[in-house]
Amino acid sequence: MSNGIRDIRRRIRSVKSTSQITRAMQMVAASKMRKAQQAALVGRPMADEIYELLTQAVSHAGGFHHPLTTVRPVHTQAVIVVGTDRGLCGALNSNLLREALKFDPENTVYIAVGRKPSQLLTRLKRRVIAEFSYHDMPKFVDARAVSRFAQELYLNGVVDNVEVLFTDFHSTLVQQAAVQHLLPIGELRPPTIGLHGSRLEKTIPDAAAIQLHGSSEFMFEPSVEQVLNLLVPQSLNFEIFQVMLEARASEHSARMVAMKNATDNASSLIQSLNLEYNKMRQSGITNELLEISSAVMAASGT
Repeated sequence: MSNGIRDIRRRIRSVKSTSQITRAMQMVAASKMRKAQQAALVGRPMADEIYELLTQAVSHAGGFHHPLTTVRPVHTQAVIVVGTDRGLCGALNSNLLREALKFDPENTVYIAVGRKPSQLLTRLKRRVIAEFSYHDMPKFVDARAVSRFAQELYLNGVVDNVEVLFTDFHSTLVQQAAVQHLLPIGELRPPTIGLHGSRLEKTIPDAAAIQLHGSSEFMFEPSVEQVLNLLVPQSLNFEIFQVMLEARASEHSARMVAMKNATDNASSLIQSLNLEYNKMRQSGITNELLEISSAVMAASGT
């Protein structure tokens, strides 16, 4: 009996220690979550306006052509998988991996942003050609490095299509794996699954819509080529940057919820162990009282 009580005490101490760790991680994740969510929400209007400006400018640019707008047959495609560097964030990385495995392994190469996607894809024998890391609070320079690498792959003919797979932030409790088309820009269209739900209704304006809103030509200064040559790569850089912000907000939200659930489960387990401990302790006391009573009765009988 004493060994059983000792084991339960040891388990209670162990679970309490784990609960303290998960509670601390929950508080840290909650603090980071608020900052990441604010950054993602603030960046959305800018990302949408840049996308809208690009589609409008390309539609009004006449015969303008940029190498990144060239649509060609897809023999090899690249998928940029934006994940996390650490675990303990629920099913977030598993959901990303599930979507990543839907691409044909024969003609797909992967660009991992974060250690977890790289480890998981490599373990499953997928072709990971590059791995990037980014700050806990993403910086524009991180996004620019990933965007430039993808653009170089496309311009050099290594790949014919580029998609971005990330976790789209909807709320603290809801994060959804999303696929966003990146290159070629000649295929400008709304996201396959949806970038935080704001672009689902947006399409490239047709000629009737252009005439309805006025002139069918924009005035470019200093020239169409100079403006769009700068706007096209910058829009891609900012699109990757917004994706990173969405991914970080999703990561911290998922980790906060996961750690809260772990803390709640630990508290429930501690209650169950305390109840079992008290039952065993009470049983031990009862047995001792019975032994004493039996000894007294035996002594008085003699």
